[in-house]
Amino acid sequence: MIEVLRAGLCDLVMDQGRPGYGALGVPAGGAADPAALATANRLAGNETGAAGLEIILAGPLLRFPAGGVAALTGARFESRRSSGAAVEWNQTLVLAAGETLTLERAQSGCRCWLAVRGGLTVSSVMGSRSTFLPAGFGGMQGRALQQGDVLPGTDGGGAVKRLRACLPARSDGACPEGRACLRVVAGPQAGQFDDGGLAAFFGSAYRVKAASDRRGLRLSGARVSHRRLELPSQGLLPGAIQVPPDGQPIILGWDGPVTGGYPVIAGVIAADWPRLAQLQPGDAVRFETIAVEAAQALAATTGSIEDMA
Repeated sequence: MIEVLRAGLCDLVMDQGRPGYGALGVPAGGAADPAALATANRLAGNETGAAGLEIILAGPLLRFPAGGVAALTGARFESRRSSGAAVEWNQTLVLAAGETLTLERAQSGCRCWLAVRGGLTVSSVMGSRSTFLPAGFGGMQGRALQQGDVLPGTDGGGAVKRLRACLPARSDGACPEGRACLRVVAGPQAGQFDDGGLAAFFGSAYRVKAASDRRGLRLSGARVSHRRLELPSQGLLPGAIQVPPDGQPIILGWDGPVTGGYPVIAGVIAADWPRLAQLQPGDAVRFETIAVEAAQALAATTGSIEDMA
């Protein structure tokens, strides 16, 4: 059990999502960086599919009445424990009975994930405990956490193993002038974009607009021109980059629509979803193309967990 003494900006119960309901208009959703939540779960002694918290930009103040075993992954936040012990990322944390954990602002990036041993046992909807804000179901009554909430859970029992994650080596996404790079493969309508549109898309930096959320990241920058053709609705997945008539790209998010009629110029590769999850309003981003085979090889790269004893 966890008591919410103060809610953060947007704290959401998430697991690995609810795939298989696209025909009903429900996206798979789940954690914005599934690997980060899975790693946190392993460090806390859970199966990778257990529900935890996705914490965005500014975090909550949480109390653990019976103590617990937890882990944090993703972006580092200003943080402290009432015990005075260090708040370490990417390793097992053991909290004493009555201890509080405070997460303030993100030091960089946008999101972190908190797992607790036994998982968060909120009700499952369509096979998942993930919050789906657009429809108001899943998680904690279909909404972000609020002050006074009590998150149900069990400690899972058994001996505590202190573990550390050894994450795969990857670039930090830095590009010239501090812009983040997202690697993409060609989308199904890439051929509908003229040379000028492709040059703008791959040669320009875009800014993430404030009107961005888990449904999609709206970008502003050079106009991406394309042939104005009527398209039938097509299936969409997170990371698909649509270009509406105004020429300003939209990166489909984890809670985005499952169909759409705008042309898709490219798709963000799975290996760069961690970078995508950490973009916040005002961040600059540019795109670079990568071969499908190279993207598949990168997607297969995983980290490891080691015993700290």
